[in-house]
Amino acid sequence: MTTDGVPLVQVQGLAKRYGAQSVFDNVDLEVRRGEFVAIVGDSGVGKSTLLNCLAGLDDWDAGRVLHQGLDLTGLDDAQRALWRRSHVGFVFQAFHVLPHLDVAQNVGLPLLLLGRPDAARVGRMLAAVGLEGLGERLPYQLSGGQLQRVAIARALVHRPALLLADEPTGNLDPGTAARIMDLLLAQTREHGAALVLVTHSAAAAARAARVLHLTAQGMR
Repeated sequence: MTTDGVPLVQVQGLAKRYGAQSVFDNVDLEVRRGEFVAIVGDSGVGKSTLLNCLAGLDDWDAGRVLHQGLDLTGLDDAQRALWRRSHVGFVFQAFHVLPHLDVAQNVGLPLLLLGRPDAARVGRMLAAVGLEGLGERLPYQLSGGQLQRVAIARALVHRPALLLADEPTGNLDPGTAARIMDLLLAQTREHGAALVLVTHSAAAAARAARVLHLTAQGMR
């Protein structure tokens, strides 16, 4: 919980449409610091789109997304990007690892953009996700599971207040998946981060403090 009692994230009456097609409507959600919330739902119901809205990556057609009282609706793209840089760690389902940077450079990019490069911190994160010694490899030299772990380390390296994860264990074996979930949960405990996870994994959802079901009509 934040010191002033305001939830870290507030979603109020959020709706998203593509043309005449409604993706979801009337979504309300609050997430506080240190809380782990899993979002589940049928394929195509807009779980990943909702996560993108929480990060200010997608626009919405009605409602508001607030971060500690800051309304993202009124920010332009550049302002949202600066906000994300400081406050958000995002694990994308498609990884979005930069192919021309090596593993260590990819993981360290958030710190570099914030003007506080920290090679030791990058090394600790690589070790934490099981990629110790692979910092000089390029992404094409890694497996899908290893790329997923690069994306997770990059999302955690700058200790963001809000962690958004889209199927973060989808490409991992059960043992590695459990280890990654331990790491994500440790981040919420140690740094008071909020974790919002989109998943089809019953094992991952079972570890959440709350499991919310997204439908076209809203959240329950």
